[in-house]
Amino acid sequence: MYRTAASRLKALKGRTGNRILTRFASSSAVATKSSSSGGFFSWLTGGRSSSLPPLQVPLQGITLPPPLPDHVETGKTKITTLPNGVKIASETSPHPAASIGLYVDCGSIYETPEQFGVTHLLERMAFKSTRNRSNLRVVREVEAIGGNVTTSALREQMGYTYYNLKTYVPQMVELLIDCVRNPVFLDWEINEQLLKVKDEISEASNNPPSLLLEAIHSVGYSGALANPLVAPESAIGRLDSTILEEFVAENYTAPRMVLAASGVEHDELLKFAEPLLSDLPSVPRPEPPKSVYVGGDYRCQADSGKTHFALAFEAPGGWIKEKEAVTSTVLQMLMGGGGSFSVGGPGKGMFSRLYSRVLNQYPQIHAFSAFNSIYTNTGLFGIEAATGSDFVSKAIDIAVTELIAVTTPGEVDQVELDRAKQSTKSTILMNLESRLVASEDIGRQILTHGDRKPVEHFLKLVDEISLKDIASLAQKLISSPLTMASHGDIIHVPSYDAVSSKFRSK
Repeated sequence: MYRTAASRLKALKGRTGNRILTRFASSSAVATKSSSSGGFFSWLTGGRSSSLPPLQVPLQGITLPPPLPDHVETGKTKITTLPNGVKIASETSPHPAASIGLYVDCGSIYETPEQFGVTHLLERMAFKSTRNRSNLRVVREVEAIGGNVTTSALREQMGYTYYNLKTYVPQMVELLIDCVRNPVFLDWEINEQLLKVKDEISEASNNPPSLLLEAIHSVGYSGALANPLVAPESAIGRLDSTILEEFVAENYTAPRMVLAASGVEHDELLKFAEPLLSDLPSVPRPEPPKSVYVGGDYRCQADSGKTHFALAFEAPGGWIKEKEAVTSTVLQMLMGGGGSFSVGGPGKGMFSRLYSRVLNQYPQIHAFSAFNSIYTNTGLFGIEAATGSDFVSKAIDIAVTELIAVTTPGEVDQVELDRAKQSTKSTILMNLESRLVASEDIGRQILTHGDRKPVEHFLKLVDEISLKDIASLAQKLISSPLTMASHGDIIHVPSYDAVSSKFRSK
């Protein structure tokens, strides 16, 4: 068939010249009546089908909806506080989907030594059996309407999120609140999840960057932020339904909860959520556990041809001091970095300082990047890297040099800063395009600040950052005690005092 069509096309070329091209260029030619019945090759062979009207003629019985305006503004966040202290917040959106999350001011910082690992297990136990539903029924109800549920356990907050089309808001709200408020913690489900937690602990032991981040918290802080985010092995045989129930009863109270939604009318959300949340106990919100940054050194010898290390300092203020928190975010973007093989895709991070000044210059370094962890009243900022064990001393010297460089006026130019600011704003805006991220942003902002500030507020803070702000923050960072962590072949890692003295002598 294909050979016959090709012969026909060749013959047409000889007889008609540019007639085929004329048909492509003129819509009137398409409208000309033809006796041909059309077919797959009619557009090649010259046959025209009369079964379709011209492109410029509207189809009968089809009414086009009015076009959207060039800019559709997201609805402002509305917040209602119930008499017992629960906050219900939402913003409207033209998006057909909605994300609803229940966020709790409760994370691993609230664990006692006997409870270490409980929030990790609670994350695994989310959306399991409740007093009203079996786990199988929860799964089938979510799948029946094409929903998606996620859970996150962080150091300061817990989050439970349900994502689906707007038409299912009543079902989403009822199931979400039931799973958070009424878990039954069946022994067989706990044991099943403990096995998965054990596997996650084993996987984490083979993930040096994750280990280093945990180690930096454990030695860098004294107090609540030193609590492990990942359950320790000792928790496997200790955690049970009694510990879970006591932790939830103590911490999942009305003043510490926010129900946040993106893409839902506020009155609609309030109508379904208020009856389900208004009877929660109104227990006074406790003082958050204290954490004091002290700095320290962590080393773990492991069979590896590489050495992973991290150097970190306290980022003062946390989210309470917005200007410094935003400045540290821009500084992280400015320093950037990544892996030597890939930095996240074409064009991502290729102009950052650590990529152009380090990864492009030293093939011995496998990964080199800035990191930033921000909490309510404090934070961490530093550099993590991976290199061959024989090059680790030099790599640490390079990390010290790069951290000191950003404290020096004139070392960072305006072009670098402008690029970092634009990248920061781009990242913020792209993340907020996700309904899941938007509802989480609402919930976590309200838990931290008591309200939700619009994205324009943070974009303005980014725009206002100057070279002086970058240098000033960097100086505050390295003036705090050093936290150092290393993993792998650590024989050639210099002593803590030797590295710390390089910053003090600056």
